[in-house]
Amino acid sequence: MRRMSVLLIDDEPSFVDILSKRLSKRGFCVFTSYSGQEALEQLGEGQSIDVAILDIKMPGMDGMAALSEIRKRFPGVRVIILTSLATVKTAIEGMKLGAFDCLMKPCDIDQLTTRIREAVSEKDY
Repeated sequence: MRRMSVLLIDDEPSFVDILSKRLSKRGFCVFTSYSGQEALEQLGEGQSIDVAILDIKMPGMDGMAALSEIRKRFPGVRVIILTSLATVKTAIEGMKLGAFDCLMKPCDIDQLTTRIREAVSEKDY
């Protein structure tokens, strides 16, 4: 069985590095991106990504714009918003744009891995 693949999209390299290591240790195939635009380019290269974990506040293309583009151009990719700016308004806006879930940083790693697995199990291949 193929390992679940995750694309981390966040402009904080130290956060991406730590989360990447933690998810890799739990058996996920992890790809990283430091901007919304870079994430779209990676997805366009044909990587088989199951779930994108997306920060909202990033320079250039913010997370909501990236979410909208990912859902439009790569509808098979589930998106989990993971941000320190989570508010009810952010969560509602993200869900309207097609996010699978919205979680607050710092997030319990077990909670995050559970939500990743749930997102993958609900994919329509």
